[in-house]
Amino acid sequence: MSMDHRLDQAIDRAISEGRITGSVVLVSRDGERVYSRAAGFADREAGRLVEMDTIFRLASVTKPFVAATALAMAERGLISVGDLVRDHLPWFQPKLADGRLADITLHHLLTHTAGLAYDPALERLPADLAVNCGLADTDLGYEANFSRLNAIPLHFEPGSQWLYSYATDILGAVIATVHGSTLEEAVCAYVADPLGLSDCRFHVTDPARLAVAYADGHPQAIRMPDPYSPPETEGWTLTFSPGRIFNPKAFQSGGAGMAGTAPDVMTFLETLARGGGDILSPETARAALSNQIGGIEAESGRKFTYVGALVTDRRLAMTPQAEGTVRWGGVYGLNWFIDPVNRITGLSVTNTALEGCTGRYPDEIVQAIYG
Repeated sequence: MSMDHRLDQAIDRAISEGRITGSVVLVSRDGERVYSRAAGFADREAGRLVEMDTIFRLASVTKPFVAATALAMAERGLISVGDLVRDHLPWFQPKLADGRLADITLHHLLTHTAGLAYDPALERLPADLAVNCGLADTDLGYEANFSRLNAIPLHFEPGSQWLYSYATDILGAVIATVHGSTLEEAVCAYVADPLGLSDCRFHVTDPARLAVAYADGHPQAIRMPDPYSPPETEGWTLTFSPGRIFNPKAFQSGGAGMAGTAPDVMTFLETLARGGGDILSPETARAALSNQIGGIEAESGRKFTYVGALVTDRRLAMTPQAEGTVRWGGVYGLNWFIDPVNRITGLSVTNTALEGCTGRYPDEIVQAIYG
């Protein structure tokens, strides 16, 4: 059975079962597009189909865009990955459990080794103390929101462990400050505009093309309420707000705040895979896809790069992807990978959380690609 046939079957099955509402799947080999399909509904209730130019909320697929922006600025000498965060953001002064001021660098933010964590308890603090982690709606800016972390001890000494977090939001605040503008304008200047990505923004460029967000439900996904909190058993407990992207007062979340189309995201991933193109030097692009946490363990069979998890043990990572593959997702329902050994880049975008990110669907897509 051909890869096309396997992918068609996997997509059709997930949509017919109601696990996935709408999806775009793109696969490239050696930089050539070998599979491309849009399927299902952008708005099921209105009967609006997913098209190639449908705009999706990117959630954590925002992170590699922001990381690449930081690395491009570092290449120009505007920042360095060794810089202390507080030297750029004097209001950001988190402490360790023993009260010592922590030395958090941009490298720690890029690699999720800063001692920060996506912790739902932060959202449940009293309103004047609660920290917004980038998905829920807010009227707070960076400083008003993240300076609240100064009163909350870090989980560990920066650089000693790995823990997935809103560190990229702090990185976004650094970028905006150094750029002297908004995070969106910096991402456009260093990544989106050079690559011609016209819809990858922290706002929706064309609301008529935006996919409705759906949440896991039985027998089929439900239209996501706003706000929405998944059941604790799902493994992701932060609050979603599909409407956040329309609130210009909400800080631009470097970890979760962008929207864009699947082809634009794929162009960006292929640029990383093929050596950085017009946005990064080959050396920096290579570093972005390499282990950046040394002997620290990230997830089972994986290390972490500047843009995603690095497969170091296929058996432990339970994947057909080659060791050296970099992969990550977005909790609104996205998943991507760059496999440099087999020279394959894959992207599955859906409007269904969490199935399209952490459910069976992305694994089924990967299995179909590798056969």
